[in-house]
Amino acid sequence: MQTGLRFGAPQRGHKSLPGRWRVLALVLVAALLAGLVWTRLAYWQVVRHVDLAASAQAQYREVVELPALRGAIFDRNLKQLVVNTTVYSAFVSPDQVPDNQRARVALALATVLGADAPKVNEILASGKKFSYIARRFSKAKADQLRSMVLPGVGLEEEQQRAYLPGIAGSSLAANLLGFVNYDGQGQYGVEAHYQTQLAGTPGYISSYRDLANREIVLGSHTHQDPINGSDLVLSLDSNIQYAAEQALADGVKKANAESGSVLIMDPATGGIIAWADYPSYNANDFIHTDPAHFLDNISSSVYEPGSVMKVVTLSGAINAGAITPDMVINDPGFVYVGGYRIYDWDRRNHGNITYTYVLEHSLNVGAMKAMQAEGHANFYSYLQAFGLTKASGIDVAAEDTIPPPAAAKMADAQYATTAFGQGVDTNMVQMLAAINVVANGGKYAPPHVVERIGNNLNPVLLQPQRQVISPATALQMTQMMEQVVQHGSGWMSRVRGFELDQAGKTGTSQIPVNGKYTLDVWASYVGFLPALHPKFTMIVVMRKPHYPGYQQDWTLNDGYITAAPVWQKIAQQIVVDWRITPDTR
Repeated sequence: MQTGLRFGAPQRGHKSLPGRWRVLALVLVAALLAGLVWTRLAYWQVVRHVDLAASAQAQYREVVELPALRGAIFDRNLKQLVVNTTVYSAFVSPDQVPDNQRARVALALATVLGADAPKVNEILASGKKFSYIARRFSKAKADQLRSMVLPGVGLEEEQQRAYLPGIAGSSLAANLLGFVNYDGQGQYGVEAHYQTQLAGTPGYISSYRDLANREIVLGSHTHQDPINGSDLVLSLDSNIQYAAEQALADGVKKANAESGSVLIMDPATGGIIAWADYPSYNANDFIHTDPAHFLDNISSSVYEPGSVMKVVTLSGAINAGAITPDMVINDPGFVYVGGYRIYDWDRRNHGNITYTYVLEHSLNVGAMKAMQAEGHANFYSYLQAFGLTKASGIDVAAEDTIPPPAAAKMADAQYATTAFGQGVDTNMVQMLAAINVVANGGKYAPPHVVERIGNNLNPVLLQPQRQVISPATALQMTQMMEQVVQHGSGWMSRVRGFELDQAGKTGTSQIPVNGKYTLDVWASYVGFLPALHPKFTMIVVMRKPHYPGYQQDWTLNDGYITAAPVWQKIAQQIVVDWRITPDTR
């Protein structure tokens, strides 16, 4: 036994070496497996913690958005132009409608909402979870549906904008205000430009539910109130707006024109008093409106202003000291510029005339000579100063501009035609703001529509107005524009009682098509009154007028025939409404 024990001990020790390696291997395997487990745990609990938490939270968290109330829009007299109304939409959950109730549900929806019964039956048989049946109908219809207690039918409250009625089936100032689509997004006009301020910020209610769908209240942090949109107060006068729309519609029809526009401005502030297009559209029924009517012709379209530009040309030349109102020039009826022979509109030899006569009778040769007297550099600098080389910045969506070439790139002939408003593009806002410089004592008043955003004044009203021409030059040009009304082409714009106290200028320019001028024209008239202390500045533009008899006498399409009478009719209404009296001199 001793021998066995003696010899056996070393034998057992020799055999234990592989066993130890096996134990060590097992420990290493176990450690490796444990490392893998811990790595996966770390991955899921640390790396993927946020995703998993969000996923788990989503299964039991319910978030209900609280919509913000869209801001209202008021005119200058705080008359509400745009209001929010509550409308209703009906939806069905087909999987919640028993088979034996489908016919009754379909008939009820068809009867109350005017829905197509067979189509509703198809929806009910589809097994869908959700489908709208009708959108945005009245509370009376909603109440009628509620009383029927239809299985699987629900009602949803929505906000809808309502706009005041205008003329001829349109809404008031539709092209200025724009509209709000079914997604709550402002489209065109003021609604689009001020979308952020009007829309506000929605709030929410957030809660959790347990497995039995019971609400778990976690505290006030689960509730965020909405921030309602800001109200806007416009410079618009809704009474004058309506009068402008009515007079414009009558004028477009009388002149057999394609369309027409009116823009009226406060001379001292640049605030827009009226903004009318004809034809227009009904913003309350935008869904059924041809989108071509949404873009307005006042700021979203350019035109060649024609002889209205002579006010800018002569004002700059007077201010530069190159000419005076009484300076005499010779006008043979044409001049050669850059290899082109450019005529007066009547192609007559007018002989020796003054620059006041040039404006009175709207002579192209005189405008070109004034431009040449001040020089290209001065002329271009005044185009810039009057705001005709860049966008006006009007606070309405989608302003369109086509600036002239850089001064060095303009040919002599283009300088010449620009002097009388042909071959140069502006929009109506730019052009009225330029003429308003004269009415405002030589200062440029930035055009704008909104006066107040909530309780805050529009920042543009806090900025100093820049001096474009001297007050003395503005006075001289005003007196020249008075002569246009009293003795020249503006005679059809005369307002009763103001025949000797109003300033104006006609404009007619040919419309180019494919680079060539046609016989169709833009006809316009611009003016202000009382002349020395004006209360408003207004421009009227008619597009493609075809006045009766124009085939025999094309001048019947001119601004003095087609646009000036519209101007006169609206001005007369403003004089009455605002109780304006002539200046005493």
